[in-house]
Amino acid sequence: MERIANRTRLIPSLRFTAAITLSAWLAGCAVTQGTPGGEHAQPIPEAHESWFSGGLDTNIDSMDWDQINRAQDLIETGRYDEAIEHLQPLIERYVPPAYYEMAKLYDQGLGVEQDPSQAARLYGQAIEQPSSIRGHASLNLGRLYLEGRGVERNDLLAYYLLWQAKEADLDRNAEVLLARLLAEGGEGVEADPELAHRLYSEAAERGEPEALEALAEAHAPGGWLEEDPARSMDYAQRYADILESEAAQGEVNAMLQLASLHSEDGLLGDQPDQRIHWLQQAAQAGDLDALARAGRDLTRDGNRQQGLELLEDAASQGSVDAMTHLGQALLEPEAGNPEPVRAERWLREAIEAGSIDARVILGRALVEGQAGLNDLPRGMGLLEQAAEQDHPLALAQLGSLYLNDERIAGQPYIAVDYLERSHELGHPWATEQLGGALLEGRGTAPDPTRAEELLEQAAERGQSGAMRILGAAYLAGEVLPYDPVRGRELLEHAAQAGDTTALTQLGEAYLDGSLEGDPREGIRLVGQAAHEGDAYAMVVLGRAYRHGDGVERDLAEANRWLTRAQEAGHESADDALTYVQRDLGAQGDIQALVAAAEDGHPGAMADLGRAFLNGEGVERDQGRAEYWLGQAHQAGHAGAAASLGRLYMDRGDDATAIEYLEAAVARGHTGARANLGEAYLAGNHVEQDVDRGLELLQQAADAGMPNAAFALGEAYQHGDGVEQNAEEAERWYQQAVDAGADYASAGLGLALIRGDGAIAQDVERGYELLLAAAEQGHPGAQASLGREYLRGVNVDRDPERGADYLYEAASQGHHSARLALAEAYLTSRGLQANQEQALLWLDNVFESEGQLAVETLRQLLSDEEAIAAAGDVEIAE
Repeated sequence: MERIANRTRLIPSLRFTAAITLSAWLAGCAVTQGTPGGEHAQPIPEAHESWFSGGLDTNIDSMDWDQINRAQDLIETGRYDEAIEHLQPLIERYVPPAYYEMAKLYDQGLGVEQDPSQAARLYGQAIEQPSSIRGHASLNLGRLYLEGRGVERNDLLAYYLLWQAKEADLDRNAEVLLARLLAEGGEGVEADPELAHRLYSEAAERGEPEALEALAEAHAPGGWLEEDPARSMDYAQRYADILESEAAQGEVNAMLQLASLHSEDGLLGDQPDQRIHWLQQAAQAGDLDALARAGRDLTRDGNRQQGLELLEDAASQGSVDAMTHLGQALLEPEAGNPEPVRAERWLREAIEAGSIDARVILGRALVEGQAGLNDLPRGMGLLEQAAEQDHPLALAQLGSLYLNDERIAGQPYIAVDYLERSHELGHPWATEQLGGALLEGRGTAPDPTRAEELLEQAAERGQSGAMRILGAAYLAGEVLPYDPVRGRELLEHAAQAGDTTALTQLGEAYLDGSLEGDPREGIRLVGQAAHEGDAYAMVVLGRAYRHGDGVERDLAEANRWLTRAQEAGHESADDALTYVQRDLGAQGDIQALVAAAEDGHPGAMADLGRAFLNGEGVERDQGRAEYWLGQAHQAGHAGAAASLGRLYMDRGDDATAIEYLEAAVARGHTGARANLGEAYLAGNHVEQDVDRGLELLQQAADAGMPNAAFALGEAYQHGDGVEQNAEEAERWYQQAVDAGADYASAGLGLALIRGDGAIAQDVERGYELLLAAAEQGHPGAQASLGREYLRGVNVDRDPERGADYLYEAASQGHHSARLALAEAYLTSRGLQANQEQALLWLDNVFESEGQLAVETLRQLLSDEEAIAAAGDVEIAE
């Protein structure tokens, strides 16, 4: 406590008409005449001009000074009541130093209940008239106005009071407080970083710890002065030297400040050994709060066991903070070994001692099932009790619970109310959640503008979830404007903060094209998130390997990642894995196909049924084929119904076949439309219904089925169920040809070259179509072209080419071509045989004689009777 000499001194006029002191101290830093530092602040409020009036000091006689000094001595020895008895008469006679000494008692709560408002009133009265204590009282009152303690914060009054204290040259920290105000400015006070820097520097030269700390922070990265790590470190070390001197004298707060200097974000950098040393020193000093903080920090810094011991020591001595931190630490797993029983005991003791934080910690553990604690009603009760006292985290946690449907039935409207209250109290997690709710319109009307504002606020306060939500919204461009640059930036920041979901979303954006760039970058990001344990990233990575997005297609890798996602419990992994197993089945991995079918995938069940039906990868098994096709059909698979329809049609069970085909058509199966349409048009397997047949065939043809278009072309060409119509026939034939159906080219070519149907003969065009289809390997076209060459009616006769085309068709199993060759050979040998005998003979020839048989047939077809026999056989497409 500063002592005041019993002397009268003159001080410069506080109207600052010439600002002599300033001009001497700051070369070239002029002050506007009439107001102190007028270039930085608005005029002094009229109601407080008396605080800054000039003139001679109040005359105080020696007896009054003796009383004041006696009061100071009594205060220093703790005899506050006696000191007040000495001061009271002086106050009644308006002796300014007496007001000042009494103000300090109320300011510090010495001998009276601490009352900052009473202190401010007394400080104000102490400076009503000039005196030797005016500078000291101005400094103390300026601090109260700057902090808004006991009075409403008033930066303007604080500025003038602090400047008045500075001019009094008190060797205290007026320059530091004034510099702090000028560094950023305030209401009615303009910022002047350069002047703030000079004020701090002046105080630093005197060794003021606060100035050294402020300059170290100002030159550090992100500070308000030019970044200069070397200067920052120099100031920080000088500050630490002062703290070490104070710590050597047993100042616990200095020890704790030294620990902070050596923390991860401290001015001297992360030095765990030094930090732990000073925390231990503070704990050994016996300060209970210091012991609790040391235990907490040691626990967080990795020295868990020692930290827990210190916390338990402080808790046992009654430190409520230590009980709370100890309970929280015991809930957190250390090598998989939390201690919920001990944790709950200490938290309950803290709760009984009035700790709201302890209520929240225990309540959250109970509702989230942390460390095996699981009592939703009791946890909700504790959180509600804390929320009634406006605990921000309790409100945010309740908002989260009611917003989601994980532990309790969602009640978004209640959730939004909790989140609004928590947001108003400044909790960033609540701000994030509230922004998300407004973005989606959950529990409140959608408000994209406010949602964006809130999410930006939460993001600025380091909430990675807010960065992720906002970044994803900018990339989606649905609720908020599309802004890929800002979206990527936010997701990258969230990912750097450890948000693996953001990392996954960023990678997925590269893969789906939301962000321009190399998809392989997407694979890298998603892969990183998957390796860090993000289950959804595993799903995305598995899908990418399945489809070959940004990576070479690899079903085995897809299967591995999706299996890991399934084991991690991600809800979408099962379906994705089933698709991969189906794909593996299509590649011949029948076990994967069986697994997918057994998982209930309709497509896999249908594929497995067809595999058993056709003997693909398994032995043919009609019963199992029908079982799996039936299962797929019951699951609504249109293709399975179509397959069953064709199966029963081949079996001769027309009624069942038509029933399945109708079911497939109802489910939109285009192939079934074609099959059923042909049946109705021709009256095969079902009572003829030309209109229904044409309708179904046209629907199938319009949906891109070339066989349906070809069937319509054939019907109009030959008049099957409809009148012959050359225009319709050629239109439908051509549609099938355009779709790439070689059999349609063969059919239209045969119609044109013969001219024996609705379409007029056009030998040249028909020949071109037949030749094109034959060159593509179509056996019907080869057989028809071979016959034309043998007959020589529509094209020039060429037996050798005719034999070649017939042989090529026969080699592919074309029935009519084989029959033509067989009858040609038998006729050339003077034999007659029915078709069955002829084809049986030809099978034996091809199997036993090979190429020799071919050459022999070609030679025999030079015989005119053989040629005639081959040409007379009707060639079917």
